[in-house]
Amino acid sequence: MLRSKLIALPRLKKRLLTLALDVVIIWAALFTAFAIRLDAAQLVQYQTLLINMMWLTPIIVLPITIRLGLYRAVMRYMNSQIALTLLQVGGLSITGIILATYLLDWNLPRSLAILFGLVLMTYLGVSRYAARYWLLGSTVRDILMTPFHTKNAGAYHHRGKPVAVYGAGDAGCQLVSALDRGWEYRPVLFIDDNPSLMEGLVYGRKVYPSSQLEQLVAQQLVDQVLLAMPSVGESRRCAIIKSLEPLNIPVLTMPGMSDLASGRLTVRDIKAVEVDDLLGRAQVAPNAQLLDRCIRHATVMVTGAGGSIGSELCRQIITLECQRLILFDHSEFNLYQISQDLQRIKSTLDLSLEIIAVLGSVNDPKRLLDVMSQYNVNTVYHAAAYKHVPMVEHNISQGVRNNVLGTLYTAQAAIVCNVTNFVLISTDKAVRPTNIMGATKRLAELVLQALGQLPLVELFDARLFNNTIVSENNTRFTMVRFGNVLGSSGSVIPKFREQIQAGGPITVTHPDIIRFFMTIPEAAQLVIQAGSMGAGGDVFLLDMGEPVKIVDLAKQMISLSGFSEKTAEQPNGDIAIEFVGLRPGEKLYEELLIGGDAETTAHPLIFKATETSIPWAELKQGIMQMTQVIDQHDYLAVRELLQQFVSGFTPDSVVVDWFGKTQLTEKVQ
Repeated sequence: MLRSKLIALPRLKKRLLTLALDVVIIWAALFTAFAIRLDAAQLVQYQTLLINMMWLTPIIVLPITIRLGLYRAVMRYMNSQIALTLLQVGGLSITGIILATYLLDWNLPRSLAILFGLVLMTYLGVSRYAARYWLLGSTVRDILMTPFHTKNAGAYHHRGKPVAVYGAGDAGCQLVSALDRGWEYRPVLFIDDNPSLMEGLVYGRKVYPSSQLEQLVAQQLVDQVLLAMPSVGESRRCAIIKSLEPLNIPVLTMPGMSDLASGRLTVRDIKAVEVDDLLGRAQVAPNAQLLDRCIRHATVMVTGAGGSIGSELCRQIITLECQRLILFDHSEFNLYQISQDLQRIKSTLDLSLEIIAVLGSVNDPKRLLDVMSQYNVNTVYHAAAYKHVPMVEHNISQGVRNNVLGTLYTAQAAIVCNVTNFVLISTDKAVRPTNIMGATKRLAELVLQALGQLPLVELFDARLFNNTIVSENNTRFTMVRFGNVLGSSGSVIPKFREQIQAGGPITVTHPDIIRFFMTIPEAAQLVIQAGSMGAGGDVFLLDMGEPVKIVDLAKQMISLSGFSEKTAEQPNGDIAIEFVGLRPGEKLYEELLIGGDAETTAHPLIFKATETSIPWAELKQGIMQMTQVIDQHDYLAVRELLQQFVSGFTPDSVVVDWFGKTQLTEKVQ
């Protein structure tokens, strides 16, 4: 197809082609001006002048069009600014021709120069707008006629998926304007419940009430709905999205319409509605003082920097005017990705901080000491942890080493290096755990609670800390406990999305399983604020909102992806949901608090828990015993030790570690 081939040409070839066509347009404008101004007899008289003008006008006009950037504009995305540019081209061309012919002593009527400029502007403008609409897939009829009703919407554009834009305000109009310049989506109507807009026309599209959307979908006038409501409240947005679920068509959204207007976002940023759009959580403005307290002008270190929470912490930290950010991760790939991402943000926002990416393990005290001492770290956010429940159940030794010993080693390195603030990212699975992962995270909390109460700390495994047996403790330890974050690695959301894309089925462990959810950016922001609170050894909880039933989540994702659920009652549905049973260590529901009521804090979404603690000497002895039985692959003994220290730990399955004594015995037999 010719237009596809033209669009695919390299930018230089497109400019040269446009330049050549403009030479033809200049000549056409010149002939038109002569024909309008002179009669047949005069045309013969001025024949030599016309020939001379044919080489003079391109020499004058083309440098002007090039200088004014007429060839830098992408024709498919031209806007009203082109009109001003064409006026400048016309005015400068008239002036240039009059001056040139005067200096060359050519007898050119001044009115001819003016006529030429006016005709040239017209021809250049018409040619560019015609080319724009033609390249966008329009026909001559499309260009000459404006669509006034959805019934003939398909007649004026034969491109893209027909979409209904939900919201006929400024944002909706901006979005339609952007969509009209693209290929993928074709806006055919607006949905809006504003009575003043009902049955009216906005941007040439008819406005319908939301009550008629189901009928419009049934008539196959629209295939998708695109939300354009950046200013609507979260609860209202959530209600609108839920009302669209029964339609079983894809629901899309464009984040940040203000960014679209300013040019920072494009139609490429249109995305499917995510599950976080369904939470309906009210946004609470952050406390600037809490955000700054541990970060501003400080050297900050994030362990597990390449993970879901760690990476988002890093993205927010660099905007808070820290002096230096140290990314610490054992995964080379994750570390590279977050490092590149942060460098892009740094360049875009023109930030002056230093970003240092360090490969290392939290189980390597020497590496931790080197980093914290060399760069004089002020604040550590400890996000490095194994958090996938079934994976840790099958690999108990690594779960204990990473979640317990890794936290202990990092905390002791912070004490030795006089780090001021240490914030542990914990989990709701640490409350009355039924699995090893949750028990190890609660034991990590107990370690920090104990260390936070001591002015002098007798170090565990002192030989790994340059044989420092006792160290003065000036570090303030804080723990922040919260539930699941949407879209994190290992969470159900990415898994469900992959299963939907593969055609199903979606696998859910149990029909009654529920979880608390929070978006990653909100969780990271609250972690930073909570980490600034407390005197030391404090456990803070984040308000996770209302619990979400996982099976309902699966059904919503099916509907909002444009599919229907396949059930016994609806055997012709698209995606089935299968229940596969709870995995080892998995609970039907999670909690955030072990003891009684939590205390309020300076932030409405952050609460302080009053949890029991264990003396450091007792914990230290228990951890030493735990490392010994781990070396013997006696994971039943590991669980018994965890039960001894972790209140409410009740394992709900037999030991399933791949290297447990039972499994090793069976292999030998």
